[in-house]
Amino acid sequence: MAEASGFQFVEMKGDLFKCPETDAIVHCVSQDMHMGKGIAVLFKKTFGGVEELRKQGKKPGETAVLKRGPRYVYYLVTKPKYFNKPTYGSLTASLEDMKKHVVENNVVSISMPRIGCGLDGLQWPKVTNIITDVFSDTEVKVTAYTL
Repeated sequence: MAEASGFQFVEMKGDLFKCPETDAIVHCVSQDMHMGKGIAVLFKKTFGGVEELRKQGKKPGETAVLKRGPRYVYYLVTKPKYFNKPTYGSLTASLEDMKKHVVENNVVSISMPRIGCGLDGLQWPKVTNIITDVFSDTEVKVTAYTL
């Protein structure tokens, strides 16, 4: 009999920025790190580091990372320019890239908005399947916040 996985996926109403400060926090960005609309503006205001992110030179399908206090802040690079749209493929690749960092750094809890589904227009049921597929073999708890 297979042991139950430690992975958990939880959806809740609330303010993402009020999640526990030990949680890693994640959202989607473009390679140009424009962050001029939507929740990205709040990430830019809250965590800064835009030049630090640009210097990491991440491309679509990769993840840029900032360390802020006890938490990691993940920037899933899902498209080249802010006006482009991501694909499920670029989102999956970015999540896979983030997962490597999560596992290597013993991150156990991640909070996120409904990634890729606001201005980017991806469908949340498909995105939840991707998140579950990517993290199902980990001990990570993923919490998705909606307002």
